[in-house]
Amino acid sequence: MGGTAWYDDAAGPVVRPYALTGGRTHYDGDEFDLVALITAADPPEPADDVLPAAPWAPEPEHDMILELCRTPLSVAEIASDLELPLGVVRVLLGDLLDHSLIQVRRPAPVAQFPSERVLKEVIDGIRAL
Repeated sequence: MGGTAWYDDAAGPVVRPYALTGGRTHYDGDEFDLVALITAADPPEPADDVLPAAPWAPEPEHDMILELCRTPLSVAEIASDLELPLGVVRVLLGDLLDHSLIQVRRPAPVAQFPSERVLKEVIDGIRAL
């Protein structure tokens, strides 16, 4: 195995998904719905009376997400554009959310369909016209 490279000539270097997330497999906070819209946010201003937190160095994938999300994109679109597994993207989005670098807009709930009784009454009303 001495001089063998860890990559496929056509695919480029191989990086395992867990290496991008530091071994984390899910985000502990809110779940990121596939159709939730993600938008990059301005970094928060540090408060004068609060001690600074430990510095956080975002990974290149974090920066790519922020660049993509200058316009709102769904979680699924981000995963597709970055060609990363959905679980990895959710962990990376969780990091960005924890540092207030993104905003998440969840989709509006699906409207409830009217009951069968209401539909029958509408049909009967239309027929009566």
